[in-house]
Amino acid sequence: MTIRTILVPHDGSNAAKPIMEAGLAFGKALGAHVEILLIRSDPKDTIPLLGEGMSVTMIEDMIQISENEGKDRAAEGRKAFDELVEKLSIKVADKPTGNEASAAWSEEVGREDEITARLGRLADLTVAGRPTANSDVSSTLTLNAALFDTGRPVLVVPDGGAVDFGKHVAISWNGSAQSARAVSSAMPLIAAANKVTVLTAGSDRTSSAVASELVGYLEWHGVKADAKTFPASSQQSIGEKLLAECGEEGADLLVMGAYTHSRMRQLILGGVTRHVLEESKLPLFMAH
Repeated sequence: MTIRTILVPHDGSNAAKPIMEAGLAFGKALGAHVEILLIRSDPKDTIPLLGEGMSVTMIEDMIQISENEGKDRAAEGRKAFDELVEKLSIKVADKPTGNEASAAWSEEVGREDEITARLGRLADLTVAGRPTANSDVSSTLTLNAALFDTGRPVLVVPDGGAVDFGKHVAISWNGSAQSARAVSSAMPLIAAANKVTVLTAGSDRTSSAVASELVGYLEWHGVKADAKTFPASSQQSIGEKLLAECGEEGADLLVMGAYTHSRMRQLILGGVTRHVLEESKLPLFMAH
């Protein structure tokens, strides 16, 4: 899969700048076009949440305050965008410019998760931040929309950002369809890496043979990879040990499938997926 277009949805908050920078730097490395998309919530959507007994004037004032805050965030976000494209020497363009990296700024009003799902289907990759304990619910909903509603891979940026990564790619492999999609989508990164390590959790359902099978597949793509199988006894243990193995091996990017146990994915992510998303300090390249 060739990555030519990258979508970076954000809300214009202070936490958005590291995500924008990661997306732009990644796009520059790939010679891709990066769409930095500011999504502002519609102030009128807050009306049902306002308490009873509020006068029309009070509601109008609240809407105006929300609109002003949205405009301020948009201005700050645009300023950050202008600074980053200058810093990274990326051309601003809204039409294809050949194989040269480019970037564009756009804005939409509505629910961040719904807009991300719609426009993410028209991008080769979506870049999103990793939700933290201080993140609001919309951040998690947006990440879930990118992972499970776009049909496209997602680059999850750790708290604090990440610019220089992909030299040593670790692949979490269990032979599943999700992990196969992740590997296929990440092939441009895997092929360009200096080192590739296939990590497999040994269990009753997964044998060490699946790791060597992937190594053989990668050889047909001109990629030399090492394989390592580690023991794990539970889903939580797999997540912990997977991240520990990444640290021990010195990986700077983890490629893995994203899993759920239910259609109510916001509540019931797969155990390994949930743990890695909550704890990883590495950028994650994920696909469902």
